[in-house]
Amino acid sequence: MALILLALAAVWLALAWRGLVAARDAVDATWTAIDVHLKDRQALVPALVAAVQAETVIEAETLARLTSARDDAAVASTPWERADAERRLVSGIGAVSAIADRHPGLGCAAAFVDLQARLAGLDDDVNSARRVYNADVRLYRARRARFPGTLLRRLGDFTDRPYFELDHTRDRGVPTLALVRSAA
Repeated sequence: MALILLALAAVWLALAWRGLVAARDAVDATWTAIDVHLKDRQALVPALVAAVQAETVIEAETLARLTSARDDAAVASTPWERADAERRLVSGIGAVSAIADRHPGLGCAAAFVDLQARLAGLDDDVNSARRVYNADVRLYRARRARFPGTLLRRLGDFTDRPYFELDHTRDRGVPTLALVRSAA
């Protein structure tokens, strides 16, 4: 009887190990998908800078910030660093869109319009991949936090994985609403 219980415990631990490995590998695979989309977006930045420079010469500071943000995103190594760098890159791309609002000729340039459409498509791809990645991270963290994952994670490479957020929603508090009673 003891041998059967020992065998059942060994099978249970093996299945738990396998589930933890599968969850970790899913997180790593979906991170790779995000990474591909982010690199595609970074690859468009030089063309975007060139398109803006062809139409206007007075926005050098904005373009320099965009180029710097791209370079930072390219060398970021952890998902946390990558998210911060990508936030700056998205902000820089938004600043370039504001340039197009100030310079109507830029908004009509075919190369610029094409790049904006490609960037919008990549943003959609990044957001879709981010949702899948964050769901995989949620499952992985749950498996790490439950028994026997709490024991097994010490035996393998089961380090924590961060959620990937491109905005500051995690830093926002609950909005407050001030109600004012009218004197009527």
